[in-house]
Amino acid sequence: MTPAEKLQELLEGDGENELMEFKEARTSFDLGKLGKYFSALSNEANLNGKPSAWLVFGVDDKRNVVGTRYRDRGRELQSLKKEIADQVMPRQTFLDIHTVSHPEGRVLLFEISPAPQGIPVAWAGHFYGRDHESLVPLSLDELERIRNQNRTADWSVGICHGASLEDLDEEAIELAREEYAKKHPKLADQMDGWDNQTFLNKAKVTIKGRVTRTAILLLGKPESSHFLNPATATITWILKDRDGIEKDYEHFTCPLLVNADQVYKKIRNLKYRYMAEGSLFPEEVDQYDPFVIREPLNNAIAHQDYELGGKVSVIEFEDGRLCFSNSGSFIPGSVEEVIRSDAPENRYRNRFLAEAMVNLNMIDTIGSGIRKMFVTQKNRFFPLPEYQFDREMVQVTITGRVLDLSYARKLAELPNLSLDDIILLDRVQKKKPLTSEQIRYLKQQGLVEGRKPNLHISAHVAKQSGDKAEYIRNRGFDDQHYKGLICEFIERFGEARRADIDRLLLDKLPDVLDEHQKANKIKNLLQALKNQGDIVIEGKVWRMSKQ
Repeated sequence: MTPAEKLQELLEGDGENELMEFKEARTSFDLGKLGKYFSALSNEANLNGKPSAWLVFGVDDKRNVVGTRYRDRGRELQSLKKEIADQVMPRQTFLDIHTVSHPEGRVLLFEISPAPQGIPVAWAGHFYGRDHESLVPLSLDELERIRNQNRTADWSVGICHGASLEDLDEEAIELAREEYAKKHPKLADQMDGWDNQTFLNKAKVTIKGRVTRTAILLLGKPESSHFLNPATATITWILKDRDGIEKDYEHFTCPLLVNADQVYKKIRNLKYRYMAEGSLFPEEVDQYDPFVIREPLNNAIAHQDYELGGKVSVIEFEDGRLCFSNSGSFIPGSVEEVIRSDAPENRYRNRFLAEAMVNLNMIDTIGSGIRKMFVTQKNRFFPLPEYQFDREMVQVTITGRVLDLSYARKLAELPNLSLDDIILLDRVQKKKPLTSEQIRYLKQQGLVEGRKPNLHISAHVAKQSGDKAEYIRNRGFDDQHYKGLICEFIERFGEARRADIDRLLLDKLPDVLDEHQKANKIKNLLQALKNQGDIVIEGKVWRMSKQ
């Protein structure tokens, strides 16, 4: 395809996106901004598996060719490659720069190569990406996705030189046999004839009798943990009060097959009472379903990045929350995508460890664990699990109580709602940000009303869920109603100061507005009445107009 044909293809396409940007650049363009676009488009080409991305000069946002005189003298254009390469890491240049003589003017096509496998591209020390057509910092998840592309070594399969079966705990091996028999019932009868070495090889914990890091981690004696240095085989349980003050803690080390259950037993799974919808009798349930404790705990063990030297943490808050965290990025990138695909992940940080934990009945690789956590919480009318990702940390928060008859509980009772819908509405409940596309979808479905960021449950859903009062508190009344209250007050008492009007309206305005927004709302109502000629201000006092 010639450069002219490529230009025509881009002009006839769907417009700007993660891999393509139009700029007028009629005479000049800032080098720093050009470098940011280079970083962003190069990274996006990598993430999308494309051979190149495109930056086009001489075309406006509406895809009209306007022509560009950018660097149209001598060798100015050729020197650009070096100027970009000098501030890019890793040092790299465009695949090519194409000049097209279009009837409407000169057009430049910058064909940008994808970031190298495992190496994100930075401009002046910062990584950039794209959110549709917008230039944004590269997200931490995307950064890790690129960095992990060349990471093929599996830490967990490494052999612990000098270690032997004597360094493994007999109690842990016996428990491993019991759990293996549960997972593989057809082999239960044969297991009686297996010695420990045979069993551990078949369970894929050891390799031909050699002790792996996985074997030490799951079955090792506490004193054998030194074989994992500088990695640590530690789970820390911490109890915090409602103010976040630490009240108690305990550290657990090898063997984690045994001690993961000890961590589970430390968690105070208290009874929680709440009034079920449509019933006069309170229901009593455990704060946490056992599955939503064991699943994130065992996932943290399986997916911990042990090479970072961190530990697994379980923080129990007395206000009814559990926070599980482990070192390392979330390899799938998106929880929503994991739930949507409901299938095994094709990449694992510790594949050998994960397979051993499957054989020992600790986790399941069918890919439904996270989805099951969400469904379990939904069925209990509790908030959905909340995932937070940092560059080197994954945190999962489980809430073991109803949040003021939350949206999730209300909407989960509607049989026509998908789990994807409930996930979005749970974000509304928690006042978490939503993209414009997500908000548009919820409004199209008639699930929410209001304007960003003050979204609230819609009348349609409120009617079905019995939450009519909450809907009115969030939506409020139309402006004419509030204006009528103001005029009625002034007519009755002759005058009103701002403090009087605040006392009159503040508790009547929608609950979805904060105090600052309510104050602005009252200010706008007064200004509107003044502009209509209904009221006038004399000093600091409002009176009815004499007109």
